[in-house]
Amino acid sequence: MLLRELVDTSAAVAATRSRKEKVRLIAGLLSAAEPAERSLVAHLLSGKLRQRRTGLGYRSLATLPSPADDASLSVVEVDAAFAAMARLAGPGSAGARTAAVTELFGRATAPEQAWLRSVAVGEVRQGALEAVTTEALAQAADVPLAVVRRAAMLAGGTTYVVDAAFAGADALAEVGLTVGRPILPMLASSAPDVAAAVAKAAGPDGLVGVDAKLDGIRVQVHRHGDEVVVATRSLDDVTARLPEVVAVARSLPVSSVVLDGEALALTADGRPRPFQETASRTSSGAGEAVVAPYFFDLLHVDGEDLLDVPAAERWARLEALVPPEHRVRRWVGTSVEEASAFADAALAEGHEGVVVKSAGASYDAGRRGSAWVKVKPVHTLDLVVLAVEHGSGRRRGWLSNIHLGARDDSSPTGFVMLGKTFKGMTDEMLAWQTSRFRDLEVTDDGWVVTVRPEQVVEIAFDGLQRSTRYPGGLALRFARVVRYRDDKGADEADTIETVRGLVL
Repeated sequence: MLLRELVDTSAAVAATRSRKEKVRLIAGLLSAAEPAERSLVAHLLSGKLRQRRTGLGYRSLATLPSPADDASLSVVEVDAAFAAMARLAGPGSAGARTAAVTELFGRATAPEQAWLRSVAVGEVRQGALEAVTTEALAQAADVPLAVVRRAAMLAGGTTYVVDAAFAGADALAEVGLTVGRPILPMLASSAPDVAAAVAKAAGPDGLVGVDAKLDGIRVQVHRHGDEVVVATRSLDDVTARLPEVVAVARSLPVSSVVLDGEALALTADGRPRPFQETASRTSSGAGEAVVAPYFFDLLHVDGEDLLDVPAAERWARLEALVPPEHRVRRWVGTSVEEASAFADAALAEGHEGVVVKSAGASYDAGRRGSAWVKVKPVHTLDLVVLAVEHGSGRRRGWLSNIHLGARDDSSPTGFVMLGKTFKGMTDEMLAWQTSRFRDLEVTDDGWVVTVRPEQVVEIAFDGLQRSTRYPGGLALRFARVVRYRDDKGADEADTIETVRGLVL
């Protein structure tokens, strides 16, 4: 299949708001692909490369060769090119990667270049979410949607069961939880307070569990005999980087087990260390912080799958298996007042908040619903927009990703950058900010528009982490736009000192 066909479909998916039409378009492309290409096409159409790391970023793709006049690249050739880049390492790899980029992008037409750059940096925005792709696969393969959905959750994503789907419902039914192969984690929805979360999660008997929400790295731990696999929320294998987690898994009195939890570094007095210390160990293995596991769910033990077992039973079996020092602290009951008091104590101990969980719920891999509901305080800052990036995919033609800065009198510009975000923007907001930032434009290099630092924006965020990327030494976590503040001037924005004061 030519890349042009995939890029055209991606553009059409981005251009429509109709879920039904998105499904039809994706299903059509999957049906048109050769059997050996279907899985690859599904990966690329979902906006993801099969290679998790290629060494490419915004800067390395800022300058591209002149585009080709005619489409000739196949999806297989594109995959092979990115795979070759992912293997580059050591002396001379930067030059070799630049040459590979020139070769690949030089064969691409202008629309193909734009799409390849977006997929390489993870910014394909087309509305082809996992659920839409799952529906499309069921339609293309003519198999029941429920069977595809279940298999996808247990395999780690829809793109991993494409071949099984086209082989039929029986092949999909054979996809199950396999110790050693991570599954998509169950996710939590949100509520503004504990009372609302309990009302949302509680079953007929009102019984819920309330877990302390640790500010660590979500980990899924699989053990079969002495073989242990530790995977992150995104299913990256980090086993070699977390020997402490491996040791705990091996110490349990079982032959096989699958556990869900958090990996976290604590201070000597039991308070969480800054998130960055945990993250650096998980992402690179660097750092001196000791990272230990804290488990909150049990999915399999000694040949028995527990996904469909009520949560209360899973919790009881977890308590019988894992010692207290490696379990997330949990309160179980029906009293909203006691649940709120537990949440207050968790916050006082330095944790992010709590997760309220239905005692009767099964473990819905990959699903976000009312069975798990997170509650955590929301922080906001008034920051200044320093620059804005050209949108891609459905946001093509708009200015989208904004660069955020706090006031800093020690900086030559008067501001220090804390991160970027495109979250929380409605279409109306995108249209408004495109016009607004064009009025404030200083330079435009084709990727980033630098603007006069005049527009204040209110930003909500979940926390702060240390950062060597930004001069202020801090970066916002999960930043999202609340609103633009036309009632404030840039001189009223929050200072870097205010931001640093939020770090405990």
